Amino acid sequence: MSRPRLLITWLVAAPLPALAASIPLYPTGPSEDSAFLRFVSAAPGTLELVAAGSGASLALEGDSAASDFLVVPAGKPVQGTLTRGEKQQALDVTVEPGEFVTVVGLAGQGETMDVRVVREQADDFSALKASLAFYNLDGSCKNATLNAAGRNVSIFKAVALDGFQRRLINPLNLSVQLLCGGQPVGEPLALGQLEAGERYSVMLAPSANGSRLFQARDTVAN
Repeated sequence: MSRPRLLITWLVAAPLPALAASIPLYPTGPSEDSAFLRFVSAAPGTLELVAAGSGASLALEGDSAASDFLVVPAGKPVQGTLTRGEKQQALDVTVEPGEFVTVVGLAGQGETMDVRVVREQADDFSALKASLAFYNLDGSCKNATLNAAGRNVSIFKAVALDGFQRRLINPLNLSVQLLCGGQPVGEPLALGQLEAGERYSVMLAPSANGSRLFQARDTVAN
């Protein structure tokens, strides 16, 4: 039985809640696995993707905005241009079968946009637990660690720059505290109620006011 796949070059400019409904589905061959790609804005302003070929676009507003994971052709280049204000960066990424890839647009320095790519293989599904990841995109935070807020309990320890850790946790209402070099940084981030069988990400990014956390739900567009 074939799986549906979303065609990224059919992206149209739309608010995020309407985005999935505006992308047509098309069938894939039975031997092909799905591949997943999302885009995250982690700096002030609008991050816009213009797809190569079609010229269709996707806009992410604000500095903690994430698209759903889009289903894209596995093993084939996804190309386009990322723009924030006057800054531009070419996009050319290939997503392997079964892979979840996150492209993050950071502020960068001067006229250059900083674009990071984080790759995951999702093999941790549990209908009884929530899946939580911690992405580190901030080189100024040493030994980036995420604790349960108000408790000396580490959920993730010493996550490497441009890397991530993921684990299954019991469903609960959770707030997390960032530690850099063993010291608390900023206010706790309230994640809300984490649901069994769902996937979530907490991302650490640099900002003009220092290291900051924001949350993204790992939803696949349909």
